[in-house]
Amino acid sequence: MNWTSWLPSSRSRRGGQGQTAEGSGREGDPASQTCGSFLAGRCAFVSGGLSGMGLAIATRLAEHGARVAVGSRRAAQGAKSPFMTVPLDVCDGADVARAMESVEAELGPVDILINAAGITAEQGVVGHSDDLWQRVIDTNLTGAFRLTRAVLPGMIAREWGRIINIGSTAATVGWADNPAYCASKAGLLGLTRCVALEGAAHGVACTMISPTWVETDMLHSDTAEIAAREGRGRSSADLVREIREENPQKRIIQPGEVAALAAFLCRDEALGLTMDNIQITGGALW
Repeated sequence: MNWTSWLPSSRSRRGGQGQTAEGSGREGDPASQTCGSFLAGRCAFVSGGLSGMGLAIATRLAEHGARVAVGSRRAAQGAKSPFMTVPLDVCDGADVARAMESVEAELGPVDILINAAGITAEQGVVGHSDDLWQRVIDTNLTGAFRLTRAVLPGMIAREWGRIINIGSTAATVGWADNPAYCASKAGLLGLTRCVALEGAAHGVACTMISPTWVETDMLHSDTAEIAAREGRGRSSADLVREIREENPQKRIIQPGEVAALAAFLCRDEALGLTMDNIQITGGALW
């Protein structure tokens, strides 16, 4: 599928400062907000947008009319997407700059940034290498900082922007075998709060969504790694079953739930939802 088929008409690609495609002001056209295309005229960029929660969010934003681009290291390996796709290693500052220049040249300035790129590492402090620690921090925290730094000035100048960081319950709950991941997500929450304050007077909101375990490839790779490390004869499927049973709702959170919340946060009416850490847990603590 050609990603251009997802785009609104070219008349809405670039509006005036602080305007939507319909030419309304900073708060948008109330009538347009009630229909499905409330993001028409907006450009969204999703890091980690070729799989899992990132892909679900990219799809939902496109359904609501946004022009969507996704970035991923997998793009350099030929991974396909219905959206404009750019190779992106968020650990490389020059790569981030190139990706943002490419997206802006093709789709216009980024109005919505979704920082969904992330990795984890099942390793306690004892025996934890510096390289592994730095790789997790660079991907989950510094990568989000680099992308935010690239798009925030334009959002402030246009007086409209949404930055949504995909966090985790790990930001507020410790896990003995996951110090790098927990530290990176706690740092991401701190970054979220600072960016929210920096953009507050300029129509820019920054929020973190922190789900518990979500039905993604990472869920199954993580549980497989945990099962192998434990050596107790349990499989990944056994651990997933335990996670489901331990959740008060007796289920696994789905990527679409995260995507639905992300889309809502991009509405004009959600401007006041900033500096928040919104958890999607089904009642679970982790």
